[in-house]
Amino acid sequence: MSDIVPSEIAEPFTAASQRLADRVALVTGGAQGIGESIARRFGAEGASLAIADIDRARAEQVAEAIRAAGGAARAFALDIGDEGSVAALAHSLDAAYGRLDILVNNAAIPDGTAIDSLTIARYREVVDITLNGAILVTLALLPLLRQGGPGQTVLNIASIMGLRGARNALAYSTAKGGIVNFTRALACDLAGEGIRVNAIAPGYIDTRMAMLADGSGHQHKTEWFREVYLKHGRLPLGRAGQPADIAGPAFFFCSEDSRYVTGQILLVDGGVSATF
Repeated sequence: MSDIVPSEIAEPFTAASQRLADRVALVTGGAQGIGESIARRFGAEGASLAIADIDRARAEQVAEAIRAAGGAARAFALDIGDEGSVAALAHSLDAAYGRLDILVNNAAIPDGTAIDSLTIARYREVVDITLNGAILVTLALLPLLRQGGPGQTVLNIASIMGLRGARNALAYSTAKGGIVNFTRALACDLAGEGIRVNAIAPGYIDTRMAMLADGSGHQHKTEWFREVYLKHGRLPLGRAGQPADIAGPAFFFCSEDSRYVTGQILLVDGGVSATF
């Protein structure tokens, strides 16, 4: 299997079309991994980026990199599990931009707690942040979305784990499964206003969230990953995904290319869902 580029390394987007020019886009959890890659792609496509993350210092680094490349970006502090933080972000975005055209709900927390170790407190934490946080952000920013230009879009980052079962994933899979149907229900609610809502369900993507629990390395380099996903052909494309593999589909959903697409869940998983 080929080496995987660390998520911290920026992927160049040399064929940027500037088709998101004059669009204001918010990416939650935009300081690293998938969120960072989406933010960089949208910045290269001309969007004015609001990068919101609980790690504001890291978000500012990403914003500065986008500005250095000729884009427009600002960093904001956000804890999606805190109503006051979400309200403060909505106020700041209103003051800074006065509208919102694209909302990417990416922020989440990982969890691989075994069923016998899972407490109700941990379950609630995962669901409150990963699912309820996305809903909280969306409801708080809906007034700004309604002030956006034609083609306003909400893009949720779900997971293949929200569509498939696996061991040690009860809380995370429940939360991501909620994101899937939150996407569909919201799409129905907002279609009459011309606001489209879709989701990407990534498979295995090499980000910091995919590090082993003991911090010793990445899951895709373990023997069990090779045994399950590669040796027996369960991952047809033969490699772990990279954050940039999600940024392209995200651009599709948030551009006019998908103007007749809403309520859809796109699996971006290297073909895993075709084999299991």
